[in-house]
Amino acid sequence: MKLTLKRIALRDTYTIGKLFVDGTYFCDTCEDKVRDLNKDGDLNDIGEDKVYGETAIPYGTYEVTMNVQSPKYSQRASYAWCQGYLPRLLNVPHFEGILIHAGNTAKDSAGCILVGENKVKGQVINSMATLKRLMTLLPRNEKITITIE
Repeated sequence: MKLTLKRIALRDTYTIGKLFVDGTYFCDTCEDKVRDLNKDGDLNDIGEDKVYGETAIPYGTYEVTMNVQSPKYSQRASYAWCQGYLPRLLNVPHFEGILIHAGNTAKDSAGCILVGENKVKGQVINSMATLKRLMTLLPRNEKITITIE
């Protein structure tokens, strides 16, 4: 399965995108500010320093696993339905524990990708319902990749 995240609105404090599943539009996304300005997947370039909790992951293609339980989300009642097993991006340079999860604004992100509907400027709504729909599509035992563009 191939996920594609097309970033469409790069702002000073947040980023809005569109998530596609195998080429078909699925939902909108919200992330932190993009700092990979030259889109080379490297945050070591001049002027592209990572700011903890305020930086979107670099452009590139990443493998996604469904088989790692999030210690943080496994303890939250609102995620009891999945027991904290959320899509986790692997081998993201300069980042650890990057997930696709529910949230509304970049403040809920810490580098992760939030899913929902971008009907309010700078955020997504109906995020948990969107995440639950996405989770029904993602296979546990099949290769999943996400390309950030």
